[in-house]
Amino acid sequence: MRIATWNVNSLRSRIDRVEALLDRHEIDVLALQETKAREDQLPLMGLQARGYDVAAAGVNQWNGVALISRVGLDDVEVGFPDMPGWGDPIAPEARAIGATCGGVRVWSLYIPNGRKPDDPHYLYKLDWLARLREAARPWQDVPTALVGDWNICPTDDDVFDVAQFKNSTHVTPAERAAFQAFLDDGWAEVTRAHAPGYTYWDYYRQRFERDRGLKIDFVLGSPGFAARVTGAFIDREERAGQGASDHAPVVVDLDPDSEAT
Repeated sequence: MRIATWNVNSLRSRIDRVEALLDRHEIDVLALQETKAREDQLPLMGLQARGYDVAAAGVNQWNGVALISRVGLDDVEVGFPDMPGWGDPIAPEARAIGATCGGVRVWSLYIPNGRKPDDPHYLYKLDWLARLREAARPWQDVPTALVGDWNICPTDDDVFDVAQFKNSTHVTPAERAAFQAFLDDGWAEVTRAHAPGYTYWDYYRQRFERDRGLKIDFVLGSPGFAARVTGAFIDREERAGQGASDHAPVVVDLDPDSEAT
């Protein structure tokens, strides 16, 4: 079984790339972030013709998450219990969607960016992560993956120049502690050992060509999920070329013969 996560930075703009990615890597489940569309706006015919089911949550051009699966898409849940909201009036954003796919519970997550450490959005980000952690604790009883754009560099090795980010989000002690809290609860980040390197490169100043990136896209697995992981890789080539998303897909392989506990 092959699961992938990708901040696609507009599904409508990159549907051809999504279809090609599914074909190229024979992906069973693809979690997307920043789809930037309502479900009724998404171009789904090509996906459905390939045998994929789609569940999505989104509002026009902001945020948006989706799950694309050819191994089942059951018990779809938009948002998690007690998920905080944003805006005026405050309302939940389209940042989390979960479903059971081939016996594995997959959550596509788009963690808030935080903007700046002194911005209210930064406090919203920390609150969002804390409430996700609380909601996710009982999810470890079944094989579960928390996948997506975490907007956090957990270590200095995950940013091309940590000194350049000293006054920025993604590397602050509070954000890193929030990420570590999931690991302390028993979640395992399953990609790093197999897939070193960055997953995001800003369009600014040829950062991809100079490999000045960030590692912010992760797959955190429950014990039953992590035990089945046999490998992972980052599809760097998908970031290359005209019209690419600023993120690269991250792909994880599971042993289909392992006992799911």
